Amino acid sequence: MPSGPILLIDGSSYLFRAFFAMPNLTTSAGVPTGAIRGTIMMIDNLVSSYPESPVAVVFDPKGDTFRNEIYPEYKANRPSMPSELREQIAPIHEIIRALGLKLIIEDGVEADDVIGTLARMATEAKRDTVISSSDKDMAQLVNQHVTVVDSMSDKVWDIAGVREKFGVEPGQIIDLLALTGDTSDNIPGVPGVGAKTAAKWLGQYGSVSKLVENAEEITGKIGEKLRDSLATIPLSQDLARIRTELDLGFGLEALVPGPPDTEKLRSLYAELEFRTLLERMDSQGALVGTNESTPEQDIERDYELIQTEERLDAWVERLQAAGEFALDTETTSTIPMQAKLVGISFACEPGSAAYVPFGHTTFIDGQQLERELVLSKLKPLIEDSRYSKIGQHFKYDALVLQGAGIRLDGIAHDTQLESFVLNSSATRHKMDDMAKHYLNLDTTAYQEVTGRGKSQIGFQEVELEVAARYAAEDADVTLRLHRHLAPLLEEVPELKKLYESVELPLMSVLARMEHAGTHIDAGLLEAHSNEMAASIESLREALYGEAGEMFNPDSPKQLQQILFERRGLRVVKKTPKGQPSTDESVLEVLAKEDALPKLILEYRSLAKLKSTYTDRLPEQINPATGRVHTSYHQCVASTGRLASTDPNLQNIPIRRQEGRRIRQAFTAPQGRRLVAADYSQIELRIMAHLSQDKNLIDYFHQGLDVHAMTASEVFRTPIDAVDAEKRRVAKMINFGLMYGMSAFGLAQRLGIPRGMAKDYMDRYFARFTGVEAFMNRIKVEARKDGFVKTMLGRRVYLNDINSSHVQRRMGAERLAINAPMQGSAADIIKKAMIDIDTWLRVGAVDAQMIMQVHDELVFEVADADVDALVEGVTRRMESAVPLIVPLPVAIGRGDNWDEAH
Repeated sequence: MPSGPILLIDGSSYLFRAFFAMPNLTTSAGVPTGAIRGTIMMIDNLVSSYPESPVAVVFDPKGDTFRNEIYPEYKANRPSMPSELREQIAPIHEIIRALGLKLIIEDGVEADDVIGTLARMATEAKRDTVISSSDKDMAQLVNQHVTVVDSMSDKVWDIAGVREKFGVEPGQIIDLLALTGDTSDNIPGVPGVGAKTAAKWLGQYGSVSKLVENAEEITGKIGEKLRDSLATIPLSQDLARIRTELDLGFGLEALVPGPPDTEKLRSLYAELEFRTLLERMDSQGALVGTNESTPEQDIERDYELIQTEERLDAWVERLQAAGEFALDTETTSTIPMQAKLVGISFACEPGSAAYVPFGHTTFIDGQQLERELVLSKLKPLIEDSRYSKIGQHFKYDALVLQGAGIRLDGIAHDTQLESFVLNSSATRHKMDDMAKHYLNLDTTAYQEVTGRGKSQIGFQEVELEVAARYAAEDADVTLRLHRHLAPLLEEVPELKKLYESVELPLMSVLARMEHAGTHIDAGLLEAHSNEMAASIESLREALYGEAGEMFNPDSPKQLQQILFERRGLRVVKKTPKGQPSTDESVLEVLAKEDALPKLILEYRSLAKLKSTYTDRLPEQINPATGRVHTSYHQCVASTGRLASTDPNLQNIPIRRQEGRRIRQAFTAPQGRRLVAADYSQIELRIMAHLSQDKNLIDYFHQGLDVHAMTASEVFRTPIDAVDAEKRRVAKMINFGLMYGMSAFGLAQRLGIPRGMAKDYMDRYFARFTGVEAFMNRIKVEARKDGFVKTMLGRRVYLNDINSSHVQRRMGAERLAINAPMQGSAADIIKKAMIDIDTWLRVGAVDAQMIMQVHDELVFEVADADVDALVEGVTRRMESAVPLIVPLPVAIGRGDNWDEAH
């Protein structure tokens, strides 16, 4: 029997995750295949990670189980399975069997019970077992031999992991679930009791039985609810308990994978039009999920651990002779401004790479060269622009090297940017994902060498041999990815130009901005935080008063009970698991009908601002620089818009006083000022440019108020009679239509009847005929091409544009309309940033670009150079990309960001 841990896969959880996560893929005949592909690829990825393991893939049976006999209402609230999903189940089962994997479906019992029984059998045999599932109920099975890997997050729940996540021991999970209940399974529980309360009780009393014995000690309304539920708690326990004593009729040896049925697989893959899987079979003679050889095992890997000055010199000469090489850094932190170099790897031809360590802490004398020696030999090479460097997410490496006193020059390519420009939605743009997608390579994950969770070590603690293989592989795979992606970009000249003239040079601009950082007034934030804490506490009391009981406003489950069960509000939409949604869009709709959702929105907004900004920003001040250094991300939004994290500068609400107070804490040091430059209505101007609508173009050329003019047209009102409310509605129409909003959506946003909203839209399109023609044309082109383009040729792919699933198709159509505007706006400000950065680096003014927030750029400038900066920035932003309408910039200055904006 194979020696690896026994692998138990919750196929049902994979199935639903794949269905809701994957695009609505279909065959040419319209047969849905997204869930099939997603489920099989997830199984493949997991099984490939455990090549010497017995495997069981377990699914729920059709129809009721014994729990329905115990409690007829069990899972009664769950919506019926979508027909598009139901018809994909049988092919999934067929493929799993053809792969030689053990498929288990037991009538009358759930997959949980089968997995529980197999886990018990494995424990008795003292075999380590890994359960892959997103079901929290599985935590009750964890013991010294059994761990659960959350298939949604890849987090590992061992005994310590269960304790950390749930606040109880694995043996207390059943009691925890009996107290909290489960709305998705319709397990009663104790109304109003959440996970924290249940964990607190179990920590105090040890078990539900002891809690029940002492129920009179629990005070307040929650105590009353506990006592009212005493009769149903045993039922909840019984429903939550996973059965582990089933008679399955086979032993663990039945889980050993058998030989694949290659002909059957070929037939299935051909029928489902899985061309990639067919090509994979043809090219390597190996199959998804089998233990046969894979490309990852077959590729050449000549990796060297450099431990002598002689070998380092030899590699420097080799890299110089090559002229182009891949470079990667290993560090102590993922935050570049805090990271310290541990070692550097490089590769100049596929399969041959090396790693030189100098910052590891676990080594014997003589195994590692001195840091100063290594850097002194590599610095001239890294700083010499004659040698072309290739990296993956090179901005990070550039910042880390800068922290070590080395300027990364000669940046030739960044594989992350190559992948993103080629197709932003084809894969995640992390190296492991890209290697799998483009090269069919399974790379070593970072956690495989450092561990996970609380037991994770820093890379500086990894043994040198292990570190060398991992780091050298990074450089090797980066080089391989570039040589695969570069020819693909060559085939699409406009994408190659976008990559070379926008994304690649912007990376260095962003690195300089991140390194500059911005000054924060921590004392001002602390005072604001204290005020917000008092406001939040007052809001909590108001919530309890309005609801008539205490509850946790941060718990979606408790909100569901309060809003929909107790208060009887209508269900606006449901979550993927079929539960009433309590997200912000739902609360905004309900806030027009009831006071409580409005209070919840206010509470959430303040709590988020406090936790994200007023509390967190002071903690993010870098002690070495005294400034906050955000990280900008180019490869997130398919439209090319930049994102920022740690901190996120793009979600500070400027229309709220609290948000403006936060911006006031972004200050300029003494002798300097902040200047903020913001494009005015850029997306509407791009709409005018792309649609060639005569009226819209005329309005912008005449400098008229577009929203007021739209209001005049829609409401058939003279322009001087347009009041603030009519202008607000017109603004909603202008931007709503640009985002592909339907009459129904507009009606919801404005709180008006759908017929009235449709009438507004009809009047709008009667005036702006070019806009309507553009929208219709772009949807036709999107259906034909599968993508839309920005002004600079960026492609935004729309996987669902031809979907038979109405909601997915309509969502893709909305994106098709908006993406050219939003993407073009992103491209334009990127061009402006590159032009401005080039000008600033000449040193004509004492200023630096420090922030970008959507259509706004923020600069820190010496008092004497403010006017020169304003003139230079305005000119470059307004001429970044020519439009047929003016592209004005609103610009302000001040001692803080709020004043400047």
